[in-house]
Amino acid sequence: MDLKLELIVLPVSDVDRAKSFYEAAGFRLDLDKTANEQWRAVHLTPPGSAASIMFGKGLTAAAPGSVQGLYLIVTDIEQSRAELVGRGVAVSEVFHDANALLYHGHEAGDITHDGPGQARVTGAHPEGADYGSYATFSDPDGNGWVLQEVKQRAPGR
Repeated sequence: MDLKLELIVLPVSDVDRAKSFYEAAGFRLDLDKTANEQWRAVHLTPPGSAASIMFGKGLTAAAPGSVQGLYLIVTDIEQSRAELVGRGVAVSEVFHDANALLYHGHEAGDITHDGPGQARVTGAHPEGADYGSYATFSDPDGNGWVLQEVKQRAPGR
């Protein structure tokens, strides 16, 4: 079986505000379609990604801002952070988790890296470990994103 995650629906309160945010962040607009007063779909894709996001009107009953832990994998965390900041996105400083446990080549812990037991330390992972450096940001509704630096993927990924 070959399963590919292709689309994640995000709950937002203001479709136009969310669309502006994601376009400013560099996401490509793939679709903006309105069928009627109760239904609108906006589909965007992050640069270089095979997966996309969709939000709009009449797409989900989830509370705006309730999606957390959306990972964007980058090869250069400092450069990616700087580009997003340059586009007007409020991105945290780069950090690593001093208490993280190594789990199959990944730093394990709370998926948003701000939960109990996390020890955020400013700066990239001291050994430059793949899967070890992060930065976070949220869209205007609070849907949470994590940038994670991976220069070389773990085997089988």
